[in-house]
Amino acid sequence: MDHLFIERVVTIVFIFFAIRFPKAVVANGTIPALFSFGDSILDTGNNNNLQTITKCNFPPYGRDFPGGTPTGRWSNGKVPTDLIAMALGIKETVPAYLSGNLSPKDLITGVSFASGGSGIDDLTATTQRVISQPAQLQMFKDYIGKVTALVGQQAADIIAKSVYLVSAGNNDIAITYSQLLVTTVPFPVYVSRLIQTTSDFFKNLYELGARKVWVFSTLPLGCLPAARTAAGGPLRICAPIENQYAQTFNGQLSSAVDSIRASLSNYDIRFIDVYTPFLNIINNPQQAGFVDVSEACCGTGAFGVTGVCNLLTVCPNPSTYVFWDFGHPTEKAYQFVVSSIIKSQINNV
Repeated sequence: MDHLFIERVVTIVFIFFAIRFPKAVVANGTIPALFSFGDSILDTGNNNNLQTITKCNFPPYGRDFPGGTPTGRWSNGKVPTDLIAMALGIKETVPAYLSGNLSPKDLITGVSFASGGSGIDDLTATTQRVISQPAQLQMFKDYIGKVTALVGQQAADIIAKSVYLVSAGNNDIAITYSQLLVTTVPFPVYVSRLIQTTSDFFKNLYELGARKVWVFSTLPLGCLPAARTAAGGPLRICAPIENQYAQTFNGQLSSAVDSIRASLSNYDIRFIDVYTPFLNIINNPQQAGFVDVSEACCGTGAFGVTGVCNLLTVCPNPSTYVFWDFGHPTEKAYQFVVSSIIKSQINNV
């Protein structure tokens, strides 16, 4: 995410969550691959070589990732793209499409097209200088050409049977609207634009052959460390207006997903509520073994002052924190919520 916004203590976002689960809870073979689109919740390193400061391919990011490598994932370890692929029995980690060293096996079993800092609104990606939703869709079209060259007609089968994750809307609300458009555009008008644009994106995925799409809600945006600092008052409570924005958007997104599923035959598109389980962790942290829910392990200093995550600002034990940095959870927090999602979806995968 753009560190200019960090330094301004901007209300920023993107995330997802969960608990440790068996390596594979679905027999591999039924789902050949997993793909992800959207923002930093699902990005596994597509921003690394972009001309943007919205990247995290440096320590201490990735300190708990296999090998301790900063891969461009916005966490101390794995992100939901990896955790869900692992839980579905596909593979341990999902590479970024732009990583530059993809093997044929990588392509056949899935990649991430997501870009940290991106959103539904093209203005969001332009501001952050990252990969927009239309550009991610073009990357997927390029992918289809590559995998078709590898496996021929089998490509269509892979595309149809795979699971697609989409996370977007977080940055549109927390950055583009709250910081750029709040005084000129009524929020209901902006939400309607987002819903129409993202609905078109889901229809485009269907036209390209996708049939199993999981659409993530936003998180409780007001509860992110940056939001608490910027708009949570002296006690740094969850900023109510940001959570209200998120709830409004999520409600309309859920309705839009239901409408699309009803209008397109054989389209298993699902709304995945991550707002509620994540808020449950924040409200009841001890049950999940967390100690701190308001500050970040990396980048939140004394009195909740939010700064840049680096080796000088990192805590010794990320597993006790819900948040890794100003707006992203620790791997442990991701694990708890991903676990609950997998359990709720397992009988219908």
